Amino acid sequence: MELSLGEMLMIALAIVVLFGPDKLPEIARGLGEGVRKMRGAVDDIKTEIMKEADNPVSEIKKEIEKVKQSAQDYNPLVDKNNQPLVADNTPKPDLSNDDAHEGPVSR
Repeated sequence: MELSLGEMLMIALAIVVLFGPDKLPEIARGLGEGVRKMRGAVDDIKTEIMKEADNPVSEIKKEIEKVKQSAQDYNPLVDKNNQPLVADNTPKPDLSNDDAHEGPVSR
């Protein structure tokens, strides 16, 4: 809503006629105080909204970090005490010198 200069002068003239010139400073102070209170309330609301909007995001980030850390710490070959679950002491055959082994074959 935009007011032209002529419209603003007409409103000012109507206020002077209705309330008189001696009441204008009091009215201006009241309007200024009301505008300040309204701006303060809007700023408080914005702050609360930003807190509430930011809070779930930070909680999600913390949970993601916990999952990443758990995934890095997890080793399926050891138990809680870092003891191997399967003890495999059998020697692995050296297939590089074995002529019978042909490697993977697709059928």
